[in-house]
Amino acid sequence: MIKRNTQQRRHAIISLLNEQGEVSVEDLSQRFETSEVTIRKDLAELERSGVLLRRYGGAIPLPSEILAEEVPAKVSKRKLAIAQAAVQHIRDHNRIIIDSGSTTGAMIPLLATKRGLVVMTNSLTVAQALRELENEPTLLMTGGTWDPHSEAFQGQVAEQVLRSYDFDQLFIGADGVDPARGTITFNELVGLSRVMAEVAREVIVLVDSEKFGRRIPNLELPWSAIDTLITDDGIGEELKVQIEQHGVRVIRVPVTG
Repeated sequence: MIKRNTQQRRHAIISLLNEQGEVSVEDLSQRFETSEVTIRKDLAELERSGVLLRRYGGAIPLPSEILAEEVPAKVSKRKLAIAQAAVQHIRDHNRIIIDSGSTTGAMIPLLATKRGLVVMTNSLTVAQALRELENEPTLLMTGGTWDPHSEAFQGQVAEQVLRSYDFDQLFIGADGVDPARGTITFNELVGLSRVMAEVAREVIVLVDSEKFGRRIPNLELPWSAIDTLITDDGIGEELKVQIEQHGVRVIRVPVTG
């Protein structure tokens, strides 16, 4: 059987599951002429998407009582469009940092086409998503002290780990944007964000237009530490020009629908 790409293969797995009532890793591996490790990643991603339930050696359809439960909302079109634009800046074999956050997290499935990436993160969610990619990048984690507010590791240990490396790019979100100062956050623990920026040659901020104009006291990254801001077309030309005057490249991504 001719090998299918990842998306086609996963659609075929769903069809087989609907027809047969269950599937096994061994049978799927033979059918699609791929490794059992790849099939397990397929099943893990399909389970995360809420279309099946893994069990030992394979998978079964979701029980009806689970299907009746509310499905978590998908990432917004704004965030997905911004994530897609961000991934275009990544080359094969880049060494990158991906900070915690929903917009940065939307990048992860899009990294499946990249080869030889080394990815550092302070987020367990990002780390888990990276492990499910078929072409799994080399994963580094900061460790440190768990911060429930940001749902990520923070603190001196994390900062020391980061300073042991150098990176091509940092991809980081923000709670808000102050056109006069830079990115702003509700979290008072901003030390790790600044160290991330220090050890990366290019700092790329991902933030949707809804976060502009918020009044938040804590400055996270000043404009002097930021190279590129990727947002959606919800911000106007005047605001774009105001930020560009600080030496920051602003990319506005069109959002359809």
